[in-house]
Amino acid sequence: MDFMDPGPLISGALISLVGLAIFLYGKKMEDFKSIGIGLAMMTYPIFIHSVLLMWLIAAICIAGMYLLPRNA
Repeated sequence: MDFMDPGPLISGALISLVGLAIFLYGKKMEDFKSIGIGLAMMTYPIFIHSVLLMWLIAAICIAGMYLLPRNA
């Protein structure tokens, strides 16, 4: 991992912030799907250091929010 490259750090922070918003929405609406996706989006940027892969997984998570049925 290159510590001089701010891309993964900024991308991870933005994705985690979106994950926090989804988690809080799911907690307020008692939607377990949103809670799970929010938790996943807050934690996976810690383990993945590729910016492209981070945004690809974030897009899949957000698409899953809309494609999966409610409370699935």
